[in-house]
Amino acid sequence: MAKLLLTPLLLLLFLTAQAQESGYQFGQIALFQLQMKEYDKDTTSNAVVLQEFGESYIDNSNDHNLLHNYHVKIKILNSKAFDQANITIPLFKQNGKSEKVNKIQASTYNLVNGKVEETKLDSRKTFTENKSKYLDLVKFTLPNIQEGCVIEVKYTLESPFVFNFRSWEFQSDIPKMHSEYWAKIPGNYLYNITLRGARKLDKQDSELLKDCFTPGGGHKADCALYKFAMANIPAFVEEEYMTAKSNFLSAVYFELKELQYFDGRKEKITKEWKDVDLELRNDAKFGGQLRKGKDVFRENLTALIAAETDSLKKAQKIFDFIKGWYRWNDTYGKYSEFGIKKAYESKTGNVGDINLSLIAALNMGGFKTEPVILSTRENGLPIDIHPVISDFNYVVARVAIGGKSYLLDATDPFVSFGMLPIRCLNGKGRAFPEKGASYWLDILPTEKQKQTIYMDLSLQTDGSFKGKVVNSSAGYDALQDRKHINSFNNHDEYIESLDEKWSKIKIVKYDINNLETLDKALSQTFEVSIEGFDNLNKNKLFLNPFFMESWEKNPFTAKERTYPVDLGAPIETTLTINLQYPNEFELAILPTPVTLALPNGGGRFIFSVQNIGNKVVVTSMISLSKPVYSSEEYIYLKELFNKIVQSYKTNLVFNKKA
Repeated sequence: MAKLLLTPLLLLLFLTAQAQESGYQFGQIALFQLQMKEYDKDTTSNAVVLQEFGESYIDNSNDHNLLHNYHVKIKILNSKAFDQANITIPLFKQNGKSEKVNKIQASTYNLVNGKVEETKLDSRKTFTENKSKYLDLVKFTLPNIQEGCVIEVKYTLESPFVFNFRSWEFQSDIPKMHSEYWAKIPGNYLYNITLRGARKLDKQDSELLKDCFTPGGGHKADCALYKFAMANIPAFVEEEYMTAKSNFLSAVYFELKELQYFDGRKEKITKEWKDVDLELRNDAKFGGQLRKGKDVFRENLTALIAAETDSLKKAQKIFDFIKGWYRWNDTYGKYSEFGIKKAYESKTGNVGDINLSLIAALNMGGFKTEPVILSTRENGLPIDIHPVISDFNYVVARVAIGGKSYLLDATDPFVSFGMLPIRCLNGKGRAFPEKGASYWLDILPTEKQKQTIYMDLSLQTDGSFKGKVVNSSAGYDALQDRKHINSFNNHDEYIESLDEKWSKIKIVKYDINNLETLDKALSQTFEVSIEGFDNLNKNKLFLNPFFMESWEKNPFTAKERTYPVDLGAPIETTLTINLQYPNEFELAILPTPVTLALPNGGGRFIFSVQNIGNKVVVTSMISLSKPVYSSEEYIYLKELFNKIVQSYKTNLVFNKKA
């Protein structure tokens, strides 16, 4: 009889804790849980998970599917949490195989006349939505939801994708009193187990289960039973300027690294980078496209660059040609979806089609260009201790010219040469040269989010402010402004939208420069007339100087933050106003100046209003010099924006002299 045992190294990790029965019984609702009015550890929460348990294991039946039992009890504290009763269970499918859900139990418990009343889910009221060719969604809503009720859900997921062992998220958008996960893994499946998030486990046990996996044919294997638990878990609060939530949620992940067969064979699942290098170079949808793609562009590009002697300008011409030729179909991917030749003929493709075409075209032009695969901001950070190729969902080009390296993305027509879209700014990527080993590459912003506003205004005797406003944007601000302007049918429609947005402001004349010249600042000049009268007092005039660039509220509201503030790129905003006013008016109040700096040169905010004779000079400057701020810097950043929001509410008030 063949028998596969766990390695001595794994045996040393196992604790000798006594085996427990997994999970808890369905329907055991305590009276105090229904009487509970608020969660004492978070009195602002609308709901709280009372108990959550999951266990995953490989079935001993002939199918050897991965089974995942899930069980949760949630206290609904008020009507704002009624949406917790809407349950969605994702089922993945691929290559004719599909996950399925079994044994659904769901009930709502209410306190009626001092007794627990249970309302069960009618199984006929579950339905399946075909979300995509890879995903189905099983949905149902628990019945009789009332404030103060407890809902309970239990089901079993069966998956044929046994290599994708279930991850477990301890943290969610509502707090949890207790969350526990057990993973029973046969000794011939060796996994990398990773804990993410800022919180530590309250329980991390493991034990040896003898002969737990019996796949048939006389074979047996021992299993490792891992037990993970957390208690009193706070809700995960999403704020502005964060990358994928999955980067920071407290969770445990499993990645299969090796499969050991009963005949002694071993299959290495988690490979080394040298293995990935070889695979990608030989992949028909990656390296194969780069080898074939050069000839696709030869006819059009040869004439385009023949007379150009400057290397940088030649590369820019190739980049602009690819950008102008293709229309991105809004689909991400590191591989070519249609193939370079077919994508070229149809003038459309996914990220892989377009940017692998760019790399092939630059190589044809004589440039040393290599693909860089990365994970976008919303996709999460890639694991860097070993290759997990599925972590990457994007590819860009890296080209070296004159001793300088440029990262290029041709999917966005408004991105300039050497500038990546914000979605790509997510730590680092993996570069694959034509020869030699791949390597990690830091992906940093080469541009700022930069805006400079200058106003030259004068207060008229009729109570209006008239003059000129010049808005100059560069970097990522210019990128967004160009996209916004081009979303309208013409410039007049764009100006009409500004007239509607800016109350009491009339644009008399406008001029837009460098809209198509992406390597220069976008300049918008407006001749404006601004109504200043207070509706109730004709002797008092108001002007808010921040009507173009306004911070109406602080994007940072949490008491503390356990994950970084990721702006994508540094921010630089400058406002200068020169305002002349006639002798019959006077500035009522001189606003208090503000100067605040972040520690270690991380940024600053300056606001001042000076009254010199009949002239008011307003200066405001926001400088955030880093793209990413640590959680320790959060409190300083929050206070900085408190001052910004407070200052941006400032009105210049003029009184008419008696």
